[in-house]
Order: sequence, then structure tokens, then C-alpha cells
Amino acid sequence: MTQTDEPDHTERPDTRPGVSMPGPPPTTLLPPEVIEDIAVRAGSPGFHRWLDQVRRVGGCAQPVHLSGGDPHGYHTGHEPSGTLLVPCKTRRASRCPACAEVYRGDTWQLLRAGLAGGKGTPATVAGHPRLFLTLTAPSFGPVHTRREKDGRALACRPRRASGNCEHGRPAWCGRRHPAGDPDLGQPLCPACFDYSGAVLFNAHAGALWNAFTKTAVPAALGHLAGLSRAELRRQVRVGFAKVAEFQARGLVHLHAAVRLDGPDGPDGVPPTWASAGVLDAAVRAAAVRVEVMTPESAAVGACLLRWGEQIDTQPISGGDGTVSEEAVAAYVSKYATKSAGTT
Repeated sequence: MTQTDEPDHTERPDTRPGVSMPGPPPTTLLPPEVIEDIAVRAGSPGFHRWLDQVRRVGGCAQPVHLSGGDPHGYHTGHEPSGTLLVPCKTRRASRCPACAEVYRGDTWQLLRAGLAGGKGTPATVAGHPRLFLTLTAPSFGPVHTRREKDGRALACRPRRASGNCEHGRPAWCGRRHPAGDPDLGQPLCPACFDYSGAVLFNAHAGALWNAFTKTAVPAALGHLAGLSRAELRRQVRVGFAKVAEFQARGLVHLHAAVRLDGPDGPDGVPPTWASAGVLDAAVRAAAVRVEVMTPESAAVGACLLRWGEQIDTQPISGGDGTVSEEAVAAYVSKYATKSAGTT
């Protein structure tokens, strides 16, 4: 039984011989002033230089316009528009799809090299213990969700013994929500949902992650290996690469690639006791124990934050029951360009 988000369906044209293709969509007419600007630009003396600049920014939706000069005699005053165009290089696809795609590709290369070697990372890292980790947010109240079994939609929240919450609203939902339903992620009862806790969790997810990686995981590894913190540092190092995914309910999940190295990092060989099973046990134990206390406030007081109960780990190797380096790199790089606006 799985909970699913809206699938990303991309229609592609059928180019098989003998298959008729639909005609092009109706052309949207541009405003007259835009057409006039295009004609003026195309007929200007500096058109080819301007077009060269546009090509160099790679389709950037919001290029940065630089003005000024350098000691070698170059000045933007000689450019057709009086400025030099450079790409914005944002990583958010909602702001600039072209630059975000470059960032996504770079992230994929970085993650792939960190898991399988290449680009300065030794190929021996492919033999180090590696995991794909998912840390979830706790429940701050029941929300509408999409459940499936064998590809068939199930009731959102089947009715239990108690029919209503303390505010008189139904504590159940028998609807089979379609993908993309705007009710997905919305509380069954807004009065029951802990909005303050949800906001505080998102705000302190970074602090929770730091406590997890810098304190809890090393402590759990040392406990399993019977080593002190100092001795553990002389034998192993743990590397992480993470990305945040916003759920429909507005809370973040963290996905991370985890790699166990020797004391010298990727160039070092982990000790024989540092297996994938030990790394898995340490990560799970750390995720259960780590906690962060928020600062005191007059509105909600102090709040103790922990990860959610759902913790998932998968060995990275590409064999049966595992995920490949390419799949992990693709998943992490995909969410590296998304933002809360895509939820």
C-alpha cells in the first residue's frame, strides 16, 4: 500500500511510420507593439551581436544585465543594448527553467561521481557502504491523502469506531482522491491540525538535520562499533548529500545519499566492521533519538521536534532490492531544482 503524489506525465509525439500526427496548435497572435519591437531589433545594425549574447545565456528567462568596463578596454557601452547579458544561474525551475536544468545536470554529475567515482573521486567509493535515506515529518494532524493498492485507488481514511473529532467534524474520509485533487494534504479538521508545530518543524528542519548528521549518527556508529568518539574519527567518516521535498501537506521530507568512508574521506578504505548493515542500523537509531527544542515563545512555548516515524533506507548498488547510483542521483537532482511553489 503506497501513498502517491501526482505523477509527472509528459506527452511525446508518436513518430512511427504510418501514424498520422495532429496539426499544430493554433498560433497565439503577439500584441502589435511586441511585433514592432521584434522588427526593430531584427533590423538594427547590432542584431547579430545581440543574438549572440542571447544564445550565450542559453535560454535564460531572466538574464542579468551588466554595465561597465574592464582594464583591457572593454565597455558595455559598445554593446547593442548598452549591457552585457549573463545567465541568472538560479536553481529554481519556477524562476528559470533553462538555468535550473543546468543546475540539475551538474547536481546529477556530482552525485553520480560521489557514489560511483569519477571527476576526481576514486572509483573505489563504489565499494563503500552507501544508503539512500528518507527522513519524514511527524504527523501534525490527519490530512486527506491518496492511497493505492495494486494500482487501484482506496478510500482516503476508512471510518473507524470514532466517527467525529472533538470539534464535531468527521475523523474519516471515504473518498478515493484522484491524483491532483486540491484537497490532498488539507486537514480533515483545521481546528485539530497543529499549524504552529508544522511551521516550526519546517523552520527547524535544518537544525534537526545538523543534529542528526553531526551528533546522532557518529554517536550511534561509535556505540555499535564499541569506539569512543575520538577513536571513531580516526577510523571512519560519514558523507551526506541531501535534498528537501515538499509534500502536499506543506511539510518537508529529506532525501539523502549516505556514504561511509575511511578516515581520509573517499580516498580511504572503511574498516572491515563498517558494513552497509552497520551504517543502516546507525542511521535508523540516530533518526529515532535525535531531537531539537525550539526557542521559547509567548504564543506556543517551546516545542520538541523529532523526525516522523516513517524512516526508509535502501542500499545503493543497483542489484536486486537496491537502487542504482544513477537512480539516486536522478532523484536528488530532480528535487534540487524544485521549491515550495511546486507543491
